[in-house]
Amino acid sequence: MLSVLRVHLPSDIPIVGCELSPYVLLRRPDQTVFTDDVPESSPIEGHFLRYKWYRIQSDKKVAICSIHPSEQATLQCLGCVKAKIPIAKSYHCSPKCFSDAWQHHRVLHERAASAVNENGNEEEEIFGRFNNNNNNNNNQSLSTSQSLPTLTNGSTPLYPAAVTQRSGGETWFEVGRAKTYTPTADDIGHVLKFECVVVDAETKSPVGHANTILTSRVIPAPSPSPRRLISVSNADVAGHLDLDGRLSSTGTFTVLSYNILSDSYATSDLYGYCPSWALSWPYRRQNLLREIVGYRADIVCLQEVQSDHFDEFFAPELDKHGYQALYKKKTAEVFNGSVMTIDGCATFFRRDRFSHVKKYEVEFNKAAQSLTDALVPSAQKKTALNRLVKDNVALIVVLEAKFSNHGVDNPGKRQLVCVANTHVNVQQDLKDVKLWQVHTLLKGLEKIAASADIPMLVCGDFNSVPGSAPHALLAIGKVDPMHPDLAVDPLGILRPATKLTHTLPLVSAYSSFARIGGGLGYEQQKRRVDPATNEPLFTNCTRDFIGTLDYIFYSADSLTVESLLELLDEDSLRKDTALPSPECLELDVDKLVEKSEKGGGLN
Repeated sequence: MLSVLRVHLPSDIPIVGCELSPYVLLRRPDQTVFTDDVPESSPIEGHFLRYKWYRIQSDKKVAICSIHPSEQATLQCLGCVKAKIPIAKSYHCSPKCFSDAWQHHRVLHERAASAVNENGNEEEEIFGRFNNNNNNNNNQSLSTSQSLPTLTNGSTPLYPAAVTQRSGGETWFEVGRAKTYTPTADDIGHVLKFECVVVDAETKSPVGHANTILTSRVIPAPSPSPRRLISVSNADVAGHLDLDGRLSSTGTFTVLSYNILSDSYATSDLYGYCPSWALSWPYRRQNLLREIVGYRADIVCLQEVQSDHFDEFFAPELDKHGYQALYKKKTAEVFNGSVMTIDGCATFFRRDRFSHVKKYEVEFNKAAQSLTDALVPSAQKKTALNRLVKDNVALIVVLEAKFSNHGVDNPGKRQLVCVANTHVNVQQDLKDVKLWQVHTLLKGLEKIAASADIPMLVCGDFNSVPGSAPHALLAIGKVDPMHPDLAVDPLGILRPATKLTHTLPLVSAYSSFARIGGGLGYEQQKRRVDPATNEPLFTNCTRDFIGTLDYIFYSADSLTVESLLELLDEDSLRKDTALPSPECLELDVDKLVEKSEKGGGLN
């Protein structure tokens, strides 16, 4: 007879919006073991599995600590209540918790006060993801506590919870009848129970005892504090921000670049300071999607996107929000402990704003092979390839705008933009490889620019800090022959240094804060920029490294910056924060606007 050998949940802590998928180990009548589902429609020798989920609800109301969501709250900040800050952020589990978090917590008060001073009322941030209807119910207080519309509890339609049992001040509500269950805001603070039992297909009666699991209390999905778009003054554009934060003027578009951290790299070995539940892919994917969709960028460049996650999650989910997807995977797989995985670069664009014209794929491995064939003696080729072949790639996409900033004098001219999305090699000791990869990409973009009069956007994680040789090449078009990075060149691929140039008029988007003064919030943002390089103080913050690695460069002769996502400073992060974390995500969002009538055709 069919029997259940083992049932367990991969995650210790259930989180709102993150699907719970129990592991159920079964044994067939022939004694073979398997994990496939056995639904009523496909019984095995007259038996199938029946699942139920229950919420155990105590008569006592439970509030959750905003800093340690697995802990119950014991105190509340009345300042948050007065300022009408989302109530979930006002709870703390101990005086020490509140004291330790004060540096971060006070930012919420300052922002609330600023909103009152500037607007006369507490307005939500301009991003759509924060336009939720929070109320003062403890169980529905976080903006991310509400499931996305696409989430369902298994294949079973949601139905009103039925009271199934009441005992000792507890009420058991049946909340699901599928193998999987996605906790909702109503579950926050409550324990869930999963029940699995073998059922006779003929009598519909249980056979044997039920296998059950009790979870810990459901916690809300933490969210980072909203970040505003900061207007950059003197931008040559007519238009205004409408209610959802999009510029209503024609000829404007938004660009997002984001290294989302591949699941294969999100391990407790690398990020031991981050709770395991916050590293889990079911948790991170929903928050990533919520974050990406919330900014409503017209062009989205993602790095470290696993191929299976692109096919099964990002492409179909972003398609629902109007995005067309393009992808270039790396040229080698990695072993993540159980299966082989591969990541790459994914570029998305809004179908109502752009159409796809052409796609180019850059495989630095192929470029390395060509380089060694041409320049490296045969005896050294193996050594050279071992150093140069690192499987990094770039995805270049030419898009045509469906909007225009041209006047009646030139109504038919095509509005094209070339978007490069890359992830440069991470190894810090391979400075020559980083610079060679960036140089190779720029030379490819030069060829595209020569064939068409077209603006460029160069986005990605370059794994290079401001002032490094790769950054200098991107930002100023050349590398000083005396730059210390050039000392690392065992293969001689960087010589002569005079060849390390390009003619593209690229400028880093965030340097606009230093180059153009004025505007609301300008002085505060200027303090968050490195005065030596005009770049953000950091886009990456781990326990081992704090610095800038991610950039968006643009053609300054044909595009200009209208506004930028506000930069974070150390006051915006708790003193114990490092990324990844349950609350803070790292990303660059830049708003670019076409400045001159640049267009053209592709050969």
